[in-house]
Amino acid sequence: MLARLRRTLLEAPLRWLLDHRWGGGSLISLFLSVLSGIVVALQYDYTSPFYSTSAIELVVPYGSFWRGLHYYSSQAFFLLLLAHLAAVLWKNDTTFSRSAWIRLCATLPCGLLLLFTGYVLRGDATGEAAGAIAEHICLSIPLIGPQINSLFFDIAASGMRKVYAHHVIGLVVLGGMAAWPHLRRYTARWRNHLVLALLTVLVAAAVPVPMEPYRFGLLFIAGPWFFLGLQELLFFLSPFLAGVVIPLLPLILLFWLPTQGRTRSFGLLAIGIWLLAYCLFTWLCMLRI
Repeated sequence: MLARLRRTLLEAPLRWLLDHRWGGGSLISLFLSVLSGIVVALQYDYTSPFYSTSAIELVVPYGSFWRGLHYYSSQAFFLLLLAHLAAVLWKNDTTFSRSAWIRLCATLPCGLLLLFTGYVLRGDATGEAAGAIAEHICLSIPLIGPQINSLFFDIAASGMRKVYAHHVIGLVVLGGMAAWPHLRRYTARWRNHLVLALLTVLVAAAVPVPMEPYRFGLLFIAGPWFFLGLQELLFFLSPFLAGVVIPLLPLILLFWLPTQGRTRSFGLLAIGIWLLAYCLFTWLCMLRI
């Protein structure tokens, strides 16, 4: 009886985690991010990113709230997208063709780049450091590095123009194309995610959005939270290995992941080990802050 009760108590949270509408919550957060992003984008000037970002909170009515709503809903979108992927991988009860699976998994790098370019567009110390590191990593790619940097960043030569275009148009279109067949089958209703929406609104109204001004004499500037592990790896490895090869490993494993068998277990184990190692390097980087 005691063993059965213990098993029931352990299974109930796991069942809730697996059955929760993570994907719907991610989509609702994306809606909030897009709606608030429109308000922010109307006031943003990519020629003076730091000044215009700061001015949004001073000039736009409730500017601090709109900027906070865009920031926190974007964070929630990506985190809930990861939770949705984890639940899908754990249950493994839906069969996708390889092309459909790769297309769906492509929403992850699109979402991550959307989040990353949002940090860069702030134009503060954190955003400038992240943009400089991203350019350096792109240029380290053999043969096609300069072309990739010119396509996606090119901050040193053209400022934030290309980053802004990708943030508001390019990545949104690519992510939408990757997820569209899936979104046609599964819809998200606001009434199922009212708690999430209200919580995001309350956090946006109560918690100021981070803004890192320049501080002279500061020797170490940390990038976005999801960038810290990569930033720490750059101390030990070349930019190409730390910034391209290692971050691409879990994505390639995810694209290749079989649906059944021991090879799937090995693939999931490899992704898990990568995540643990990346968390370790993230923690090491946080010790420097």
